[in-house]
Amino acid sequence: MHNHAPPRPPRAGRWINLVVACSAAIFCPGAGCLWMPASPAADSPSSKPEKEPSQGSAPARNGADLEANYLSAPIKITDGLTKAGEGYFSPDSSRICYQGVPQGYPFYQIYIQPFDSQAPRIATPLCISSGRGRTTCSWFSPDGKRLLFASSHLDPKLDTTEALARAQAEEDARTGRRRRYQWDFDPQMEIFTAALDGSNLRRLTDSPGYDAECSYSPDGKRIVFVSDRDGDADIYIADADGTNVRQITNQPGYDGGPFFSPDGRWICYRTDRVEKDLLQVHVLRDDGSADVALTAGQGVRWAPYWHPTKPWLIWTGADHSDPTQRPNYDLWVARYETDGDTFRAGPPLRLTDHSGADVLPVFSPDGELLMWTASRDGERSTSQLWLSRPNLEAIENDLPAVPAPGSAEANR
Repeated sequence: MHNHAPPRPPRAGRWINLVVACSAAIFCPGAGCLWMPASPAADSPSSKPEKEPSQGSAPARNGADLEANYLSAPIKITDGLTKAGEGYFSPDSSRICYQGVPQGYPFYQIYIQPFDSQAPRIATPLCISSGRGRTTCSWFSPDGKRLLFASSHLDPKLDTTEALARAQAEEDARTGRRRRYQWDFDPQMEIFTAALDGSNLRRLTDSPGYDAECSYSPDGKRIVFVSDRDGDADIYIADADGTNVRQITNQPGYDGGPFFSPDGRWICYRTDRVEKDLLQVHVLRDDGSADVALTAGQGVRWAPYWHPTKPWLIWTGADHSDPTQRPNYDLWVARYETDGDTFRAGPPLRLTDHSGADVLPVFSPDGELLMWTASRDGERSTSQLWLSRPNLEAIENDLPAVPAPGSAEANR
């Protein structure tokens, strides 16, 4: 248990209504997983693009044309599901995996979809999960043969869980209510792997409470995941078969959405340990040491992800300092430096300025493509996956340098 930890929360009905969650959008707080930023309710104050007020962000260029400086025109690559998001590339980029809500069912399921990097387009997905229960945070094994994900399909009270969700959806449809996004830390969630056609399902965790937000190490020998088995959500590492579990964070508050760095030595993640619900980006060594906060302030920064070849971290961020304005979630990238023992990052550069939520960014294995979850089809649109080819040279030129240790910039 954590020292001075808050009382153990009840296992049933635990949920988080973070300032991060996207009502028209999607997901969980995983990092492998997602937390979709929350889309405000219909009566919220009108939105306007704002600058994330943290750590000397690089100035935006050309105002509303900012995206065109760094990204090709985004194209939508999923459709047909009620909503979809938190997508990841297979090692050879021939497929993507993601979670989506099927028509007529209340919970996300896991899908694999063919992908052509030369001609990206919407394609027909294959459902890999069981078709029942909540699911989240899918991830291809490094050899490309299996899919890792979390699911609650073994919930002994699943009929009741589904019935309650359907009743709420029907009531909302009848009254026209549009709820803020809410992620349930379902205590029946466990981690599984399956073949890419959904067969040969193997269970990796079997612990009371929530086990999810999972991904593989680059060599495929380990997984990193989130569990609240000790009373609140912390990060754990295990061997790829689910054995040899060890806890690497142990502070009060939510820690989630972990990913190994390309060399397997560091893990990026998000945490609200400083102020509840205000997520910030952290990194730490794979043994749990050298934890460092890369962001701070009155905002939500989450869903960090590594560039595969450049010393860059990308994440989703929004300013929450003005209660009269709706936070606008956009994509930010920062340069980092590490000597293997210490880790430092420079001020972030903003990449998107669309009025809808832009969240959960991931780079392709070669670093040439950027995929993220967004609601870009109008005010009432739901989240889908979008793709762009980033202008790596322009980003490289405009990314602020990492301040020298001990400098005024580094101490801000």
